[in-house]
Amino acid sequence: MRPTVGLAVRTPGGPVQPWSFERRDLRPDDVAVAVTYCGVCYSDVEAIHGAREPGLPLVPGHEFVGRVRAVGDAVTRFRVGDEVAVGNCVDSCGACDECRAGAENHCSDGGPTLTYLGVDRRDGRRTQGGWSTEYVVAEAWVHRLPDGLDPAASAPLMCAGITSWEALRHWEVGPGSTVGVVGIGGLGHLGVKFAKALGAEVVAFTATPDRVADITALGADEVVVSSDPDAMAAQARRFDFVLDTASRRHDLSPYLRALRLHGTLCLLGIPPTVEVETRALRVGRHSLSGSGTGSPARVREMLGFCAEHGITADVEVLPSAEIATALDRLERGDVKYRMVLDLGDLGDLTVAS
Repeated sequence: MRPTVGLAVRTPGGPVQPWSFERRDLRPDDVAVAVTYCGVCYSDVEAIHGAREPGLPLVPGHEFVGRVRAVGDAVTRFRVGDEVAVGNCVDSCGACDECRAGAENHCSDGGPTLTYLGVDRRDGRRTQGGWSTEYVVAEAWVHRLPDGLDPAASAPLMCAGITSWEALRHWEVGPGSTVGVVGIGGLGHLGVKFAKALGAEVVAFTATPDRVADITALGADEVVVSSDPDAMAAQARRFDFVLDTASRRHDLSPYLRALRLHGTLCLLGIPPTVEVETRALRVGRHSLSGSGTGSPARVREMLGFCAEHGITADVEVLPSAEIATALDRLERGDVKYRMVLDLGDLGDLTVAS
């Protein structure tokens, strides 16, 4: 087994603190990644708050970059020292219709195996996440980090980035498309960058008027203040596609009314509940849909596009010793636009007994 240190929640409601545990020995197709940077996603916050036995201890983190430390005998795509990235899925059954069609992220055999809060399909052990000194993962789910992309700013591409990219690519956003992006946070700010680079006209929606200048700097052609009823009414029948990344409950009806005939509103944030006026769906034959992460092939496509267009996340980087500060700021919405942990200090922290 491979000794590892992670940032873990060990008791319900307890603090996140360093914890010593073991990763599996390398299988023939495994890659051991020395983790350098890992994003802090709001789903990590939710997992920490919801952590209960028997799922403890819990090491979060599912969007990370690092360097290859070791490889199994059958690995052909990577060598020790390569810079790589890993996202929020690390395995699938490989045999269902979805997997055979290259949509492993939609695996119908229990879903894909998650980077944490999952169960290893071969040994039955619970997966532990990327807030750690090392991660061991099958080669098929490891991605080469293109030259020229800043590693810390690339970590969020592996969750926030691929989630936005998957939706934009599935609905064929490109030149001639008019796209709205709702909620300009970790996912939304990358949605703006991607949609603009794909050639679309991009309009961002924010409830906060004092953020207009910052959002425009991301590349949005226009920013609409969603708390202004007149500004929202003026958007009627304007958009081919609306990417909704807001994670809190809100009314979808104004955005449905902003769609053109046959337009689609896609939920990425997936709040617990939403409000929908059914007439806003029926008139214009609008579609309300959802999307999540992407397949390994789609991740590689996204990373290539990012390298070509110089796209990374706008991040704030904190050392892993400041994880409590990172989580507090994320819960308060005080992040612009994604928090990333520098895990270089993790091996030196005092490990909880």
